[in-house]
Amino acid sequence: MNKTATGLARATSLLCVLAAFGSCGDSSTTPTTVDTSSVDVETSSGDTDAPGLDPSYFLQAGLAAPITTEDCTLSGGTATTCYRIEIAGTPAGSEIGPFCPPTISSSANEGGIWFDGGGEVYDIDGDFIVNLASLYGDSNWLLYDPATGNVNVTDTQVACEAAARPNVDPQFQNHCVECSLDYYGGGTRQTFLIPTTPVSLSSPSGIRGDVGVSLNGTSLAAPAPVAAILGAYTIAAFDDCGGHINPNAGYHYHAATGCTEIITQNDGHAAVLGYAMDGYAIHGMLNGNGMEPGDLDVCRGHTDATRGYHYHAASAGENMFIGCFRGEQGGAF
Repeated sequence: MNKTATGLARATSLLCVLAAFGSCGDSSTTPTTVDTSSVDVETSSGDTDAPGLDPSYFLQAGLAAPITTEDCTLSGGTATTCYRIEIAGTPAGSEIGPFCPPTISSSANEGGIWFDGGGEVYDIDGDFIVNLASLYGDSNWLLYDPATGNVNVTDTQVACEAAARPNVDPQFQNHCVECSLDYYGGGTRQTFLIPTTPVSLSSPSGIRGDVGVSLNGTSLAAPAPVAAILGAYTIAAFDDCGGHINPNAGYHYHAATGCTEIITQNDGHAAVLGYAMDGYAIHGMLNGNGMEPGDLDVCRGHTDATRGYHYHAASAGENMFIGCFRGEQGGAF
């Protein structure tokens, strides 16, 4: 597999990462580094808390409106204040696609990636399409025309919507599913209410909707329903950044591949890629030495003296960002 590394390369296509901080010098896309030695982390009941969401971390081009604050009530009933984050529906400075390869001779550069929760990330190239029957041990897989070598791709809005639904239209089974933002006005706006100060829960809560929002203005979705997708003999292709498009949510991410790890840390800790619905930061999986923290809890979070409690994203092959919420969540609509 070579595409997850490509996701890191795609992060370097961000057009002026420093725009989030009011600076836009050259076109260099080196992630912004914050000096973590100055972070003031509050303590409560003997635990180290997170400092909360930093609006300046978000790339302005991914937002539909400036980030504001308003009164809100969290999932556990706590009345507090939330940041209102409205995203435009397209990732700031990051390309979307490609998703499905056009033919069975296509290279990895002509398609995206696929992951089914088993830990592996697959390049969607021609060989992947040809070998699906072998991969999943089912001879009913045939996503291409044997006579022409052309891959069956949902290349119209009608086909996209017929295949990207729980009960896939039978005529669009054995298709590589991709949709276009052109079908939906160029992007689907979405609003997130995320607590200004995280409120911890006595026990974690499960993930039922969006996980959070990335710093480049893209929703971090719950795990993709891969069992239903595979059950219809379809591949809902992701691009190298772990995102794809559907009629309801527009473009959204299902995994972290490095494209949104924008705010690096000067102590070598993994970069910040976004915030969860409970206000805790989500960092990349690996630190500057390529190591994953060894003390993560069931939600994939831990605490340190600099950042307080925060999450680390799972590997893309696990089809998830985090395992659960440690805090009360805001809302998304």
